[in-house]
Amino acid sequence: MTSSLPRSGLAHCAGPVALLSLVLAAGAAVAAGGSMLDRSFRPLAGKTAVNLGARYGGDVVLVVNTASKCGYTPQFEALEGLQAKYKGKGFAVLGFPSGDFKAQEFEDEKQIQEFCTLTYGVKFPMFEKVHVIGEQATPLYKDLAKAAGEAPKWNFHKYLLGRDGRLIASYGSKTTPDDPAVVAAIERALTAPRPKAAKAPATAAAPQPAVAR
Repeated sequence: MTSSLPRSGLAHCAGPVALLSLVLAAGAAVAAGGSMLDRSFRPLAGKTAVNLGARYGGDVVLVVNTASKCGYTPQFEALEGLQAKYKGKGFAVLGFPSGDFKAQEFEDEKQIQEFCTLTYGVKFPMFEKVHVIGEQATPLYKDLAKAAGEAPKWNFHKYLLGRDGRLIASYGSKTTPDDPAVVAAIERALTAPRPKAAKAPATAAAPQPAVAR
């Protein structure tokens, strides 16, 4: 089920007005600084970093913190299903392995790669192992948490970004990748035109992203 941001974790410690201000400020910051994808990461077990904005700019992307030894690990199959179905329309799943939750990820990136490929046939882009919560969180995840009003609470949290690189929705671990609400949000986002390479900064506040549990 999808709900508005005031029902997220921050709602417990901030009023609706303060929370809305936080979301709008985060959206404005992204608009001023460009897409959230303007970050570089190594492909999983790779050596040369890839700039996500250059590679996936203009695409609709689902950013997911993955783990190989989690109860939600079978979601790899549905994630790959989304990638296969919508890749040709300008969609990509971006996986970021993390051991932040009870160390449920292998230490060695080659072992992670082998597990994902051989067990679930993963072909969607997977990147270097990162931290997704706390002070050690990679800047991408800090940005996502600020924009959504919530950081991942467990493995397989999903952030959906539109073609403009802005957050559209945030889905908790229990929401499966093939949940009708997720699929509908992806299909709606794909109908948006791909932004021009040189686009003037937006002046209007970004729409308030949805949050689902």
